Amino acid sequence: MEQATPPVALYGGAFHRRITVRDIQRAKSVERWPMLTAYEQYTAGIFDQSGIPVLLVGDSAASNFLGYENTIPVTVDELIPLARAVVRSTERAMIIADLPFGSYESSPEQALATGVRFFKEAKVGAVKLEGGVKVVPQIKKLINAGIPVMGHIGLTPQSVHALGGFKVQGRGDDAVRVIEDAKALAAAGVFAIILEAVPAALAAQITAQLSIPTIGIGAGKECDGQVLVWTDLMGLTEKMPKLAKAYRNMRKEMQGAVAEFAADVAAGRFPTKDQSFD
Repeated sequence: MEQATPPVALYGGAFHRRITVRDIQRAKSVERWPMLTAYEQYTAGIFDQSGIPVLLVGDSAASNFLGYENTIPVTVDELIPLARAVVRSTERAMIIADLPFGSYESSPEQALATGVRFFKEAKVGAVKLEGGVKVVPQIKKLINAGIPVMGHIGLTPQSVHALGGFKVQGRGDDAVRVIEDAKALAAAGVFAIILEAVPAALAAQITAQLSIPTIGIGAGKECDGQVLVWTDLMGLTEKMPKLAKAYRNMRKEMQGAVAEFAADVAAGRFPTKDQSFD
């Protein structure tokens, strides 16, 4: 399989293995790096060959792949096959799986049981869960069992109803809470933290204070890494969120291709001799 040259040196020169937690931690303050979501083999393979060092099988698959309104309904049983496909179709990227809503909040034991399923059944390299101080026991349980954990604070989509919608977190006095959450997760042993929809200045402050990498999404440019949902990146999302950037307009490209195909069929131009057999 032909592979493109990675745009960054996060792999540390080792092209024969997957990215590890230590690679991610060593990149702190050395280089900024990209992270994307992935839910199936084709895009995952393309992103891996393009040098994206970390792929997240996010619960965002709920609304970007499975047709749900938001991330809350998606289940472990729905995400594991997606994670398994991403792992199978990649060679170098570190694959992280989201623990979906309802699969870890009840107890550390529930979190461990869910994490073990993703490790054994999908063979991911780490898991991610949302929340700050309140999920520290779950994080410690997972890490003590040998499962690396990525944290996620700020705007946590699984708590959208409790937060009153998709709103920026950490403004004004609320900044103290976000900082405390970040420090608590770092002390619990997470190897990196996603900061979502927090003021850029606050994200920069947290990034400077922590010894572990931060990954921003709507958190300014001073984070160690940046993550996007791939459907936003490619312009497939119909209503683009403020925190995202479309680098291509694949929605328009796909609509054009479908229209051309339909027109060719209607006019008898497809298939041609090239697509036919004697």
